Amino acid sequence: MTDSPRVEVQKHIRCMPGDVARSVLLPGDPARAHRIAEELENARLVADNREYVVFTGKTEGVPVSVCSTGIGGSSAAIALEELRNVGAEAFIRVGSAGGRRRDIPIGSLVVVTAAYRGDGVSDEYLPRGFPAVADLDVNNALIQAAGDLGYSAFAGIGTTRSAYYARHPELNEQLRRAGVVAAEMEASTLFIVGALRGARVGCVVATDSNIYLEKQPSLAEKEALYMQGELMTIRTALRAVQLLEGSS
Repeated sequence: MTDSPRVEVQKHIRCMPGDVARSVLLPGDPARAHRIAEELENARLVADNREYVVFTGKTEGVPVSVCSTGIGGSSAAIALEELRNVGAEAFIRVGSAGGRRRDIPIGSLVVVTAAYRGDGVSDEYLPRGFPAVADLDVNNALIQAAGDLGYSAFAGIGTTRSAYYARHPELNEQLRRAGVVAAEMEASTLFIVGALRGARVGCVVATDSNIYLEKQPSLAEKEALYMQGELMTIRTALRAVQLLEGSS
């Protein structure tokens, strides 16, 4: 009988087995990783390399880790792959997004249940016909968590894109008519990589803009509203981890 191969320190996230919990929150922004860590008990910085800032701590006694992923699907896929290599099992993207319905104000909490695959990265993993869908248990935990905390939450299909400044008005209008709730840059990649790697993945975001609002707030107003929404996403994700781990 041969020993199982030794897992080396991961190239990008700089973590080893034992460094991270089974459940990991995945913000894009490294600064958001620090803000999440402020909500944890006994948070410790595990690694800080490139866009990947990793903390491990607890939420209501339940172990949880945080790993920022930077912007876009390529770096998010690397994070999920390497975190999975060192033992992580469940992932929740905690991000920002643009609202895509007229009834979704800036600062809203949105649970992304599935995503249009406009990211490009997921094509390298599975063919386009395979849907990018959140794990049902994680998705349901996020919706329950929002309710437990008294937050109003929108839920529905999002759209993931690869180029932030590219403009596709016809596609945007098609997706809007189909009821897409939010546009962001990582969900479909994470859903697909998670499906292929046997990981449970969900996504909760706060809206920082909405091109379909009749009256557009100022940048300062948008940022203030978003920060309120971000705190709701963080606390919703942490409550979802508690539910997934069986904490009352």
